[in-house]
Order: sequence, then structure tokens, then C-alpha cells
Amino acid sequence: MGKYHDKRFPRESDEYRRARDALLASELELRKQIEAVAALRRSLPQGGKLGQDYVFDEAGSVAGASDATRAGQRRFSELFEAGKNSLVIYSFMFAPDAEQPCPMCTSILDSLDGCAPHAQNRINLVVVAKAPIERIRGWASQRGWRNLRLLSSGGNTYNADHHAETADGAQWPAVNVFRKTAAGIFHFYNAELFYAPAEQGMQPRHVDLIWPLWNLFDLTPEVRGTNWYPRISYD
Repeated sequence: MGKYHDKRFPRESDEYRRARDALLASELELRKQIEAVAALRRSLPQGGKLGQDYVFDEAGSVAGASDATRAGQRRFSELFEAGKNSLVIYSFMFAPDAEQPCPMCTSILDSLDGCAPHAQNRINLVVVAKAPIERIRGWASQRGWRNLRLLSSGGNTYNADHHAETADGAQWPAVNVFRKTAAGIFHFYNAELFYAPAEQGMQPRHVDLIWPLWNLFDLTPEVRGTNWYPRISYD
């Protein structure tokens, strides 16, 4: 019998069980820490008020699934649906002159597309890229995305203002959260691990919360992608 429960697996050794119990102790502490960090995040004071009501181009129907009436220009304030006061925006690395978007962003959005209907039941979720909306729509169709709300920020400064773009126009993978209140729309959170120094050999991991791929790999003996990263295709 183990230290924390009575489950044993076929033909496991006592050495394995002792090591697994030690790992489980760390997993229990990690679970507590995840909850503690989430509580700290929720308790953040109100951030800066939105400086302008940005105008985006929205893709509307992609692969015949989304609401076609959403196609067209959309103000930032219109991204909040009735009864949903939180807005999560993922900034997709797809520059106006890029041949194709970032493979890692594509991997994130491949997963997020399936999750989107569940998320959108409680919150507002959109994806923003700098590329023209026609190219974003075409890429979404190629990938088979059916559920994501896709926007182009090609006509505004949202990316630069919220640290999803450098001064020379390079695109960054940013996650920003906004909150709508009676006093207006306020910035709530940015995944700032991306900008902070990382320990040697570690990735920023700032978007792990919305990207299940690496967590899946972390369950296996293989290490994370020090030499492997997602690709557009594996043919």
C-alpha cells in the first residue's frame, strides 16, 4: 500500500512505489500552488482603463460553423456578449507580410478551437492577428477551425499597445484579459512570463495555461521541446 492511497499497478516494485509516492507529494504541493496562484491572479486590483475603443475586422463564418453575421468591423466594446464581463484575447503571430503564421501559435489554436464553445459559455474569447482578415480567414479554413472568433488588428494599435508587437513590427504571442465594469473596460491580466527572464533551458511557458500539448508531454519520459517544436504539417 502506498503512502497516500491503496492503489498499486500490475507488477510494480516497492522501489517504484516509493518514488511514485515522493512524486505524488510534489504533485499535491503543485496542485495547492496552482490554486494559490490562481487566487492571487483573481485578487489583482483593477488595471488600466482601455484607452480607445479599437476597431477590428472580424472573420465571421469559417468552415461553415461560426455566425456569419459577425463578419465585418467590430469595436472592442462589442466583443463583450451580454452577461459575460471577462474577455480573453490571444494574439496570434501572423504578420501582414508573413507567408504563413507561427507554427506554435497554430498548434495552440488547433487545441483552443475545440475548447472554444465550452469557454464561450462563460467568458468572451477572441483571437487577434495583424494579418489582413482575408488571410486569417483562409488560414482558419485550411486548419479546419470552426469555433474561434478571429479578428484582424491591421487597422489599429491594439497589438503594440498591449505588448503583442515590438517597435519594429515583430509579432509576439500575448495573452491579455480585460474586464467590463459599470465604470468602463479595464485591463486585468497579461501572461507576463513571456517578458521575464527564463532559467537556462526553460521555455517562457507563459501560455501553458491554454496550451495542453506540453502538459501532455510532461506526463512522459520525453522532455519538453528543447529540440522539438510543433510544425504546420508532419507529412
